[in-house]
Amino acid sequence: MPLYESTFVIRPDLTRQQVTKLTEDLSAILSSMGGKIVKEEYWGLRALAYKINKNSKGHYMFLVLDATSAAVDELQRNARLSEDIMRHLVVRVDSFDENPSPVLQRGSRDDFAGAYA
Repeated sequence: MPLYESTFVIRPDLTRQQVTKLTEDLSAILSSMGGKIVKEEYWGLRALAYKINKNSKGHYMFLVLDATSAAVDELQRNARLSEDIMRHLVVRVDSFDENPSPVLQRGSRDDFAGAYA
């Protein structure tokens, strides 16, 4: 089956447990149609470049999917219907890197504080 990378921006007023539950619901949709989540990364509560629905922050969730196009279409349909997901993007890829994504590899700003002192 083809591989897809998907990023979701989720409302900031949800807790981490609610974000995890939402991800499990998306996984259930995929598995019911024969797909699966290969890799899952929570990027945290991050500032948005511009406000979306009066929110300046959002929970970021990154998923690598192994699913058919019909399963991905159903996932996108449910993401559009969900009031908790503010934005989503799904991109087809040829392969994926099993290492953490560059967002997780990059340290916090505190890690670089001593580099310029």
